Amino acid sequence: MTTPSFVLMLHSHLPWVLGHGRWPHGSDWLTEAALDTYLPLVEALRGLEADAVPAPVTLGVTPVLANMLAHPDFRTELEAFLAQREQACVEAVPELEAKGEGHLVPLVRWWAARFAELRALWEALDGDLIAEFRRLQDAGRLELVSSAATHGFLPLLWRDESIHLQLGLGVAEHRRLFGRAPAGCWIPECAYRPRGPWAPWPGGPVARERAGIEEYLGVHGYRYFFVDSHLAEAGAPLGLYGEEREPLEPEGGTFRRSPYVAYRIGARRPDAVNAFVRDPRSSLQVWSRAHGYPGDPAYLEFHKIRYPGGLKLWRVTGGGAGLGGKQPYDPLAAERTADAHAAHFARLVGELGQRERAHAGAVIAVPFDTELFGHWWAEGPRFLAGVYRGLDPSRVRATTAGAHLAASPKGPAIRMPSGTWGANGDFSMWISPVTSWTWQQLWPLEQRYWAIARAALAHEAARPVLAQATRSLLLAQSSDWQFILSTNQVGDYGAKRFRGHCDDLATFLDCLTGAKPLDFGHFLAEEIAPRDACFPDVLPAVAAALELRGVTT
Repeated sequence: MTTPSFVLMLHSHLPWVLGHGRWPHGSDWLTEAALDTYLPLVEALRGLEADAVPAPVTLGVTPVLANMLAHPDFRTELEAFLAQREQACVEAVPELEAKGEGHLVPLVRWWAARFAELRALWEALDGDLIAEFRRLQDAGRLELVSSAATHGFLPLLWRDESIHLQLGLGVAEHRRLFGRAPAGCWIPECAYRPRGPWAPWPGGPVARERAGIEEYLGVHGYRYFFVDSHLAEAGAPLGLYGEEREPLEPEGGTFRRSPYVAYRIGARRPDAVNAFVRDPRSSLQVWSRAHGYPGDPAYLEFHKIRYPGGLKLWRVTGGGAGLGGKQPYDPLAAERTADAHAAHFARLVGELGQRERAHAGAVIAVPFDTELFGHWWAEGPRFLAGVYRGLDPSRVRATTAGAHLAASPKGPAIRMPSGTWGANGDFSMWISPVTSWTWQQLWPLEQRYWAIARAALAHEAARPVLAQATRSLLLAQSSDWQFILSTNQVGDYGAKRFRGHCDDLATFLDCLTGAKPLDFGHFLAEEIAPRDACFPDVLPAVAAALELRGVTT
């Protein structure tokens, strides 16, 4: 009998938005996430640390997000955003009183006090979230996980070099910013493809055989990644929004394959990696649209916002209430509810652990988007802290993914099909009749880029142009643009950003091949460098990707 592990994985990601305006989809997107989620998460982790509560979190920070958090413009933008929220509190009091809504004034004052707490924390960190994550890592409170450089959808990239560039640059940037190489990789959108034929779209490129995603991961030194339960045939896909599409357990009450195992993928290779499986039972308790905790009537309503100022003053309310029927928020009632939900979740995890005690190496892995906790669910960081405070160590052992692998026997080797954690569990959120045009534009640009990359690297005058072309390629490959198009939320923005990066890339390639003057490429690179100022040294990763081509196939 062994004590099963509990691994909480938080995946933090936003596309590059610095330099692309402020509101509604520019830097405000980043600063709101920092104020709502990243600072409250640090606050919760510091509280647990001060109380000596074991809370080993596996935290993923994508390289593109880490680059934004490390950028000096982020500090300026966050301070401006926070000042705007503080000023909104000042202005709201007389406006609400004049409109006969004085009952909301105490909530405004509560927000003012809350913003003061977050400002004090921001100043205590000297505006450096990266340094704080690194400190928590070095103190053994976090295990930091990386990802593909710009969250590129790896199974649909045409060239092996592109996959190597995304992963290799991700490792290099993680080491630069956090001081050590990552053991774990959050593969974007949990998108996995096994070794085999590749024909992603009718009329698109084809290949007789391409490597499995785990093979690329192994080459770059990764030891583990995460998948949704259906990829390991351990349950139905939950999707990104907790849509339960079939019973979690088939008739008879047992899974076809246990989700409570870290499986070995590519076990015949010396660089085999492990796949942690998203636990359907505990994940659904948080993430389910119908049954998850965040929908409780006591919690802060995300969608009803007071304008001007952007303050949220109402609660979910429940009972099918429309926005006009939302009742005022009660912070103390919400805190009590979060504490109760945390205790319930800790008991649930303990019960799952007790059930799995007979299985050596059992692990309950629950991956979530970090931004769920705080941004979408305001009380989420308090919930997470409460879970760690409530776990029963005799039933389940809180640990990180890497520590679990180091302390556990090797899991069984399995093969997995293609899939994601998106809607339907397949690739359809990222390639469909709605989004196929993006790939039909990107694939030829990939080919052109890699056809000239080696020669451009060897030409000193071309290297600055190639560097900015590489950033444009990486930014165009971000999976966010297809996701935005598929959800039809700010689709125009997603299309504009994608087309803009592709247009920049095409122009750079023209300059590198002589179709346009190389001097114009230098001019354009200098012009857009302040806007797309990610990854300060990309060319070594380009050279490495060129040398790795074919290693996995």
